[in-house]
Amino acid sequence: MPGTCAAHDDLARRLRALEDREALRALMIRGWRALDRKDWQSWIECWDEDAVLEFGPWGTLEGRAAVRAAVEEAEAAYASLQHHILNMHVEVAGDRATGIGYMWFVAVTHPGGASTPYSMGGPYDWEFRRGPDGWLLTRQRLAVWWSDGEDTQEAFSAGPA
Repeated sequence: MPGTCAAHDDLARRLRALEDREALRALMIRGWRALDRKDWQSWIECWDEDAVLEFGPWGTLEGRAAVRAAVEEAEAAYASLQHHILNMHVEVAGDRATGIGYMWFVAVTHPGGASTPYSMGGPYDWEFRRGPDGWLLTRQRLAVWWSDGEDTQEAFSAGPA
């Protein structure tokens, strides 16, 4: 049949794009659920070894070890965490990808008690790289557009100690 090879190639290309976008979403959901459980190792395994985190209050952190140390220190003080990624969208170009989304973060010091949670939100901007073991996060930019409650642990108002 004429065009069968071209149709097959087009289908394979579209299927690969769908699989890549789903793999990127799964990477982020797996990582951010690990944050909620304070499973720092599973979370940081979603990041490339020389990844960069740009977070408004902290400035720029370079390298997997620095990113993990800063986030672990900031979030360890809170008893319960919820990380939400909203309106996530990714674009794939070969072995590189970019993504955008919004953060809605909630943390409490006394779960189940009458405490006021601290929450904040803002835009995510991501860059990814596909390596031999799949997709990894190479850069994350995160700005804080709003916050509610008091950061009683002062974990997010300034850079980590």
